[in-house]
Amino acid sequence: MTHTFPRPPATITDETGRRIEIRTAGPAEQSALTELYADFDTADRAQGLPPTTERAIAEWLETILADGVDVVATAEAIVGHATLVPGADGPRRCELAIFVTQAYQDAGIGRALVCHLLGAAVENGVETVWLTVERWNRPAIALYEGAGFEQTDRNGFELEMERTLQPQTDNTG
Repeated sequence: MTHTFPRPPATITDETGRRIEIRTAGPAEQSALTELYADFDTADRAQGLPPTTERAIAEWLETILADGVDVVATAEAIVGHATLVPGADGPRRCELAIFVTQAYQDAGIGRALVCHLLGAAVENGVETVWLTVERWNRPAIALYEGAGFEQTDRNGFELEMERTLQPQTDNTG
């Protein structure tokens, strides 16, 4: 399955009519992201992420913002964050993680974050993206399948999914 993914920055209107800015992020956003994750509801945490204490959140963010590819969604503040974290195989194979605050879920923001993150990944030379998702999380699985991810492991409580990225040609001149 071939997809062309948009590259940040972009402005979208979510499914409730809110104007959302999608942009790349880096170490300058660490403080705002720490605030976002410190307020995250326990029910919105998965697989131990995001961490629960401000210190652990700050340490986690310091690592992923320095080494990964990151995209944020902002309204009045940051309302969503998607990241690709390089693994032991290096920066060409990365793990995807995405978080959207509860008030902004189910409005298409997660889909926009994933698509723009994959566009940024292509620009950064990422070749393969993988993730794990809890088997019961049907909305997330549908989102990932819509972005071209395929299930690679169906054991246990989690599904592993993966997709290969193709370099995109830019015909805009």
